[in-house]
Amino acid sequence: MNRTTFPRLFVFSVLILAILAVVSSSAQDASEGSRKVVSKVMPLYPAMLRSMNIQGTVRADVLVAADGKVKSLEVKGGHPLLAQSAETALRQWRWAPASHESHETVDLIFKP
Repeated sequence: MNRTTFPRLFVFSVLILAILAVVSSSAQDASEGSRKVVSKVMPLYPAMLRSMNIQGTVRADVLVAADGKVKSLEVKGGHPLLAQSAETALRQWRWAPASHESHETVDLIFKP
């Protein structure tokens, strides 16, 4: 191995590891914050959107009360046509009780 090959190989390895980390985290149906989710309701995928092959991820910031119920939520990104379905489902989620309320970021992935 010459002197220019090693740095290139190192950079390539770091890039591969970063890509694998992103792919493994985005392959999940939903990702949550620090509190444990004890009850999930998966969002309904509207049939018309499914037939039109509209897909994407909806990200929401959920304010969870100390008792684990959703106090409020704000959609932070994603396809606007999928946001309503995501919001309806997230309002039914329950988290583990805690001593205080917390903000949880949730990504819901819609794939036909």
